Amino acid sequence: MTRRDWITMIAASPAAAPLLRGAEPPAAPVAIAKCASYDEDVTAKMGAMFDQLGGLDKLVRNKTVTIKVNMTGAPSQRFQGLALGLTHYTHPKVVGATAYLLGRAGAKRIRFVESPWATTAPLEDVILDSGWNLRALQAAAPGVEFENTNALCKRKKYARFKFPGRALMYPEYVMSQAYEETDVFVSLAKLKNHADCGVTLSLKNCFGNVPASIYGDDAGVDDPNESPKSGRAAVVHFGKREPAKIAPACLENASRQPGITNTAGYRVSRVVADLAVVRPIHLQIIDGVESTAGGEGPWIRGVRVVKPGMLIAGLNPVCTDAVATAAMGYNPRATRGTAPFAKSDNTLLLAEQHGVGTTDLKRIDVRGVSIEQALYRYDSL
Repeated sequence: MTRRDWITMIAASPAAAPLLRGAEPPAAPVAIAKCASYDEDVTAKMGAMFDQLGGLDKLVRNKTVTIKVNMTGAPSQRFQGLALGLTHYTHPKVVGATAYLLGRAGAKRIRFVESPWATTAPLEDVILDSGWNLRALQAAAPGVEFENTNALCKRKKYARFKFPGRALMYPEYVMSQAYEETDVFVSLAKLKNHADCGVTLSLKNCFGNVPASIYGDDAGVDDPNESPKSGRAAVVHFGKREPAKIAPACLENASRQPGITNTAGYRVSRVVADLAVVRPIHLQIIDGVESTAGGEGPWIRGVRVVKPGMLIAGLNPVCTDAVATAAMGYNPRATRGTAPFAKSDNTLLLAEQHGVGTTDLKRIDVRGVSIEQALYRYDSL
């Protein structure tokens, strides 16, 4: 089968029946750039992609922009001793280029956020532990700052994000005020597989928005634990306990999963789809220059290094992730049991059914390099 035949096949594949009926989900353009290594001019390539999307000025000028980076796992968890940005973290050159281009477009404040593994230390400390040049990132643009959102940290209270209508997992999500006190929200992701959810792109990157202080294994029963030392497996992945009572329990229907053997693949995909509604993602950037296949980090058995050599950007997270999934060699409209969603529901389809955006490649205007030209089959290695 040729690349063209494959693209034609997945574009024609039917989607699953929608959970929520209504108007056709929106479509937005997505840009792809080839970038063989981080030694190339990453800033120029990203700037060209943003121009292809209509420019950043109208989106960010004189606004506060909050960027969720992908720093999955502790900085000490390295794959084969490689720099984190060459495997499962967003590469610092992409982070720096993002700050520079946002500043050039007139953003008044640029705030990078992450809920780093098992710590409430300042995000600056985690960045230094990761081997990134903190001063270079701070100097990339005026008004650059960093914030750990794993607990209250520098904040005095949490923000509430109530789902409008019927959520899939939680009727309301309680998170850092950093996700509320912003004009523009950006997901700066990595082009990776995920052991439970198949792929982790701009949508799944935002799973890290929920704080471990409330949704973590060692969260308090009644009140948040403001010094969390664990992940979110017991609460979110497996539903063995509810979050701290500052946040509502999961919906009754969400706890019933007949025939589902991979609980995490069921629950996490639904939380991610919900989060795309309560905390909309205005701009998506996916670092696919170098990455990992087979899982989201070195703790997953069978993870391997890949070099897809691409960057992707878009203005709708479902559209952007649909294009990225196709560029990885998968059908973005595949259902449970079909690669890459062998053990999970398709998060993209769940978000589409929420009305966030379309997975239909025929409706998505791909600019720059085509999917066919960028195609890098993650499962063919």
